[in-house]
Amino acid sequence: MGRVSGKVALITGGARGQGAAHARRLCEEGAKVIITDVRDDDGRALACSLGEAASYLSLDVSAEAGWKRVMGAIQEGPGRLDVLVNNAGIAVMAGLEDTDAALMERTFRVNQLGVFLGIKHASMLMKASGGGSIINVSSIAAVRSNPRFIAYTASKWAVRGLSKAAALALAPEQIRVNTIFPGIIDTPMLTDAAPTLDVSAFGAANTPLGRVGQPHDVAEAILFLASDDSRFITGAEIAVDGGVTA
Repeated sequence: MGRVSGKVALITGGARGQGAAHARRLCEEGAKVIITDVRDDDGRALACSLGEAASYLSLDVSAEAGWKRVMGAIQEGPGRLDVLVNNAGIAVMAGLEDTDAALMERTFRVNQLGVFLGIKHASMLMKASGGGSIINVSSIAAVRSNPRFIAYTASKWAVRGLSKAAALALAPEQIRVNTIFPGIIDTPMLTDAAPTLDVSAFGAANTPLGRVGQPHDVAEAILFLASDDSRFITGAEIAVDGGVTA
């Protein structure tokens, strides 16, 4: 029996990279996983490859109407939600002078507003079933600020504060809210943000453990927080960064 057998999990930004690794790992451990993303072709292909344990729904996390639609589909389908992984995010390399209001707003709508809407709507379903686990994916940029990613850094710091407040607000409902800080992880999001970066070499040179992180490294922490192994943990922050923030 898997560590999350019988649980229903929703993962945002689940079509590729870290989100896809989270979906695979939770399916392996027995969960029914709902993958959401705006990359519909990739999301459907991933869900198909995972078999009956996975399904796909299109979702722009910055649009509240989309969250309402997805929650309605869950109510009509499995009828419960036990785990939410707020994984969707965007990152654009731009310093202070190159960051305009449009970039700041777009980044916050996905990275912070999307997390808020997920917490708000998922918690309603979780209350009805007696509790759950919400896992918000922030970044080491919320611990060590990066001046080359002004909007991204600001949004990930905002996720930290939101997660702490939500953890206290939802604790009486037995809904746990915790945060993950991934470090330098080899994903398309990183290479999209810095196309000329040698990710493996950069990760090895800038991580105390001497290598770049892989999506499955983060997925193991997601699995722990999704499972009942972490049933007395809420409001916590876990850095999966090879020692960078130390």
